[in-house]
Amino acid sequence: MTDPRPAVVVLDYGSGNTHSAVRALERAGADVALTADPTLVADADGLVVPGVGAFAAVMDQLLAVGGDRMIERRLAGGRPVLGICVGLQVLFAAGVEHGSRTAGLDQWPGVVEPLAAEIVPHMGWSLVRPPADTVLFRGVEDERFYFVHSYGVATDPAVLLAEAGTTPMTPPLVTWAEHGAPFVAAVENGPLSATQFHPEKSGDAGARLLRNWVENLPRRARA
Repeated sequence: MTDPRPAVVVLDYGSGNTHSAVRALERAGADVALTADPTLVADADGLVVPGVGAFAAVMDQLLAVGGDRMIERRLAGGRPVLGICVGLQVLFAAGVEHGSRTAGLDQWPGVVEPLAAEIVPHMGWSLVRPPADTVLFRGVEDERFYFVHSYGVATDPAVLLAEAGTTPMTPPLVTWAEHGAPFVAAVENGPLSATQFHPEKSGDAGARLLRNWVENLPRRARA
């Protein structure tokens, strides 16, 4: 039989606004577990990867629990993953903080660098510009979302893939925001999605975005 509520795991690896994310996903209609158990991660309908703090520290914590392998295994099977804040940043090729470069999970090309703005961190509500065929932002295309970050990605991963001659069958769809200069606010790419902002802190707009993600999760039959 199919459970009425999709099963979602929030990856518990020592970083991120995990309890707020759990509550927000439960309100969005999911049955949520906070865990790093590989079996539960593999079996869930959706996996959420939060992240708060420094890029290098988040990567160290992810690698320590085998989060890189869990994410890769899910994506190889077409199973949905959603990254939030630094959980978006680590999906890119690398991050540069204080002159030090740290390898990311390299799901998308691009480097996380300091925002090109006079005032950092970027903290507060900002409009986003989603693409026309977005799924995440359906019904909230013109809303503001809550950001807290000093680093971001300024290059379009779809453009970088095309320039490298490695355009996938479904190129990433990029949503943009601006603080000093444009930066990547969200990416949708088949089973892999991520937001630089915090949907769990973004009021009704963030709740609708999470509901969009939860309602579009492919469901697995369970005994």
